[in-house]
Amino acid sequence: MATEATQGAEMAGHGAEHAAETGGLVFHPMDQFIVKPLFGDGAVGMFTITNVTLWMAIAILVIVALMVLGTSRRAVVPSRSQSVAELAYGFIHKMVEDVTGKEGLVYFPYIMTLFMFIVVANFLGLIPMSFTTTSHFAVTVVLALCVFLGVTILGFVKNGPSFLSMFWVTSAPLALRPVLAIIEIISYFVRPVSHSIRLAGNVMAGHAVIKVFAGFAGLAIISPLSIVAITAIYGLEVMVAFVQAYVFTILTCVYLKDALHPHH
Repeated sequence: MATEATQGAEMAGHGAEHAAETGGLVFHPMDQFIVKPLFGDGAVGMFTITNVTLWMAIAILVIVALMVLGTSRRAVVPSRSQSVAELAYGFIHKMVEDVTGKEGLVYFPYIMTLFMFIVVANFLGLIPMSFTTTSHFAVTVVLALCVFLGVTILGFVKNGPSFLSMFWVTSAPLALRPVLAIIEIISYFVRPVSHSIRLAGNVMAGHAVIKVFAGFAGLAIISPLSIVAITAIYGLEVMVAFVQAYVFTILTCVYLKDALHPHH
């Protein structure tokens, strides 16, 4: 990651120099995803405080402010922050109960935390000059692996070896069951890959498209169209920020249901 960040910064510098020399329109939509040290210009190491670290910390502070401080003075007539916190709480609580059943409510705090982190990080990334932490696979892969390992361990703890029965499709003809078992096993281990790529890919693609249209805004001829396109895509990204957090969370609930009830 350190090498990629350094190379990206060098490419951005060369691009700016080329634009200054030729007077052409040169922009790099992927530069916004470069991981940079927060202090100094050295290489990014394992313990380097970066822009990713900063915006993840900001996301956590926003969640604490909303869910803890915003509800500390609970009232019959709720404040704006209390209303938002209660709406989020009720929304995820109902999702967990509907998908996993009453038994899954034990794991509601983790799922609620997961949803709040993703949705807040997504919305913070829409602020100009900010950094979208969920656009990096290093972040989304860790979230997906935590879910995958958690539900797999839980499945064996709750069901023992019978957890493996979810790969054996008893409703299919006996001759097809071994083939279906292989397909089910492959699809199971692909879960963290699709789980993480779906979130990071959608967030990254939207931000890159906005940056492309923002680059065209420098041309007087098409700048009005560019501004209209940016506004439309930005509105779409607001929806995507919530939808992707919702999709990640509901898939977590589905995987949790498989761990709790592998025979269904």
